[in-house]
Parts: sequence; structure tokens; C-alpha cells
Amino acid sequence: MPEAARIQTFSEFYPFYLGEHANRTSRRLHFVGSSIGLVLLLTAVVSLNAWLIPLSLLQGYAFAWVGHFFFEHNRPATFKYPLFSFMGDWRMWWDMLRGRIAF
Repeated sequence: MPEAARIQTFSEFYPFYLGEHANRTSRRLHFVGSSIGLVLLLTAVVSLNAWLIPLSLLQGYAFAWVGHFFFEHNRPATFKYPLFSFMGDWRMWWDMLRGRIAF
């Protein structure tokens, strides 16, 4: 995407993000990775083990990137839109949890 056409808002980004996650297995990997990452983050807070925080991020992204490279065959949006992509991960996770996106 040319710089002039760069996405400016999350509401513009989210439909693009969903298009990059059309493969059901990839979405499932994102959901599992994000869920494990969330559990690790909560465990870090409760147990006061700060080393679990970077592990939680690594865990979430590892599952997601497997989904992109082996199932979607595309490059994760994280590389171009890191903040919007992080927000999109959690929005998609929430939408899947509520049944708004097929799991």
C-alpha cells in the first residue's frame, strides 16, 4: 500500500485486518495464542513474576505468525501497523469469543 493510501484509523484498519485473517485455522491460532498470552500476563501480575510479561507477548505472536506464514500465506499486519494490529488481535479475539466471527 503506498504511503499516501496508508490507513489512518482503526475503523478503517479492522476490515483490512479481518481480510488478512480469512483462514479459519489462522483465526483459531490467533485466538489460542492470545488466550495463552492473556493467561500468562494475568499470572505475571498475580505472581509478581515480570519475566512472564515478555513471554506472554512472544506466546501470542508465535501462534499468530504460524497462522500467517503457514495458513494465510501473507505477512502479518504487525510489521506495517503494529498498534492497529495489536488492537485488531484483541478485537477479533473478543468478536470470536462472542460468536460474531466464526471460530
